[in-house]
Amino acid sequence: MHGANKIYPTEKDETGAVQKAIVARAGDYQIRRCERDDIPAVIEINSETLPEHYSDYFYYEILAEFPETFLVAELGGGLIGYVMSRIEYGFSHLRRLGLARKGHVVSVAVREQHRGRSVGSMLMQAAQEAMLAKSATECYLEVRVSNTGAINLYQRLGYRTAGRLEGYYKDGEAALVMAIPLGQ
Repeated sequence: MHGANKIYPTEKDETGAVQKAIVARAGDYQIRRCERDDIPAVIEINSETLPEHYSDYFYYEILAEFPETFLVAELGGGLIGYVMSRIEYGFSHLRRLGLARKGHVVSVAVREQHRGRSVGSMLMQAAQEAMLAKSATECYLEVRVSNTGAINLYQRLGYRTAGRLEGYYKDGEAALVMAIPLGQ
């Protein structure tokens, strides 16, 4: 991913209107911080792609509390993916009996027609860098045990299985807890 370690300067379009700050770019895809006006599209992407859904309020709450780690992927001005994350403090998923400042990937999704183009990887890497900038030392997430595509992506990014939560999802399916150290 090119340019993920910096926020590109604010740009202006051909009419002089201010463009949104870009966190990362790869090809025609851009990763940037989510804004309030993006939430309806984020909810739509979640509804299209994932079986679990949150209240509208929850998205706005995460954005208000953790704007640096709530990112969207854009192509041609339209949203095609997002990663919604927060920072927590609690028991480490990587060290026994240790406490850690952790990034928690609450939800990540990419529209079906844009999968396999590294958009999910770009979102995850940009979110991890934002978590690191907020002093997180590790990142974790929960993923359905049946979601082999996502599990493979997380493994390619360096995540390892840290546990299993039986009956985690509303439909009774178990979740793997996967984690990765940050800044190493």
